[in-house]
Amino acid sequence: MNRKAQAVVLFLVGVAMLRAGCTDLYLRYVKAGLRPLLLASGGVLVVAAAATVWYELRGPKTPPDPDPEGGSHEHGGHAHREPRVSWLLVLPLFALILVAPPALGSYSAMHTGTALQRPWGFPDLPAKDPLPLSVADYAGRAVYDHGHSLRDRRIKITGFLALDRDGAPYLVRMALNCCAADAQPVKIGLTGRIPPVVQPDTWLEVTGTYTAKQTKDPLGGGPIPFIEVSRARPVATPRDPYDESWNG
Repeated sequence: MNRKAQAVVLFLVGVAMLRAGCTDLYLRYVKAGLRPLLLASGGVLVVAAAATVWYELRGPKTPPDPDPEGGSHEHGGHAHREPRVSWLLVLPLFALILVAPPALGSYSAMHTGTALQRPWGFPDLPAKDPLPLSVADYAGRAVYDHGHSLRDRRIKITGFLALDRDGAPYLVRMALNCCAADAQPVKIGLTGRIPPVVQPDTWLEVTGTYTAKQTKDPLGGGPIPFIEVSRARPVATPRDPYDESWNG
């Protein structure tokens, strides 16, 4: 691929990063705190693309590369350019710009063991009723604090529904260390008043109370706590589908 093609690829990647960083699309790829770095990287790539084009237009002309793998070459005094099919390499970049990928969902969650880890501590909880908690916060307190800070509290948690092979329901949120590539699930088992017909990947707002019931994840053996559901209603997919409260 010649330098002009390289410049096009750099430009498209840079534009894709800037577009993602200027909208909520970037939350499908990286944690919210990485937005400034994403925007800066996109800007650097666009500038690099412009500099490459300027160098090609204003710089000295170089003779064709005699190496067949170097792009253009000569046979019988005639220069041959690279095949135009190489430009097809930019098509996936247009898809990156135009198509928003879905967040990881129930399939990934049920093929990966729970990533729940012991929290650093258990800060005091606000006196709200119901008490809003993340999936990771509830799970950490239920398992490692034995529910001491959750007893006699109505709790509200949002996550997506996942079903195991036996059809047992779980409320899940994918947790990030850095980006979607390292996303891992944190799971809560549901018991009590569960909607009879809900499809996997449906986002639910669950209201319920702590229960000491637990199970082990068949993938890895990690602990999965339960919540006693008193109410569950479908909700829209949140702006940030990943759980950043996890301290993994």
